[in-house]
Amino acid sequence: MDITLGGTVGWLAMEPAGPRRASRWQNAVRLLLLIATAAEPVTADGRAPKDAVSVVRTQVLLQKLDFWVRCPDYLAWELLTEFETYPDDPALWHLAEDILSSDEPDVRRYPMLRHRFGAFEQMHEALGMLIERSMVTKRHIPRGDQVGQHDYYLRERGREVADTIMREVPDLHWYVDRTTTVVGLVKGLGPSAVKARQYLQRDYADTPIGSYIASITDQARQRLEQLRPSGPVRGR
Repeated sequence: MDITLGGTVGWLAMEPAGPRRASRWQNAVRLLLLIATAAEPVTADGRAPKDAVSVVRTQVLLQKLDFWVRCPDYLAWELLTEFETYPDDPALWHLAEDILSSDEPDVRRYPMLRHRFGAFEQMHEALGMLIERSMVTKRHIPRGDQVGQHDYYLRERGREVADTIMREVPDLHWYVDRTTTVVGLVKGLGPSAVKARQYLQRDYADTPIGSYIASITDQARQRLEQLRPSGPVRGR
């Protein structure tokens, strides 16, 4: 089975020269796993392809989830925020510690621009790879003479490839783990609520429109120490 969109996983380790940007292949794998993890059951809406198995509704939601996968420092910050709300769950703090005590905030970080509606990057190239291979179909709901909403349907082929990656490709397990963490963090929240939650982080909200959202790794590490649980640090 061709689970790598092109026949080999070797491309995943290839970094483009110059400013830190993910390759089309990296973006395609990340988006496939995000869609597969975040998608909800398809209801009869007249737009879904016949082999659709689930759907992510709105580009806003997909962009916001993608931001937390691409920016581990902000994901760690959100885990710490969740830990402040649920201090009886030290696993949240430990996961933030795992992120911030590693080189993940540096080697896994792919910054996104601050758009009018928050973090944003064009997805058409990566999505195009998934669409061409019959893994995902994008539909839009018009609002007047404009596009009101984008929906992303996971098709049977996409589900099969995502499941195979999750089971059989250890080189991609980081993507699997992080997409699962991000989706679990906002379970039950709609796109507007996820967007509003990201704006609660001041550095994110204060980034000028059109600028890249800067790293908060140092701030997150300071907060990690401030919130360190009492008792054994490794109580997992």
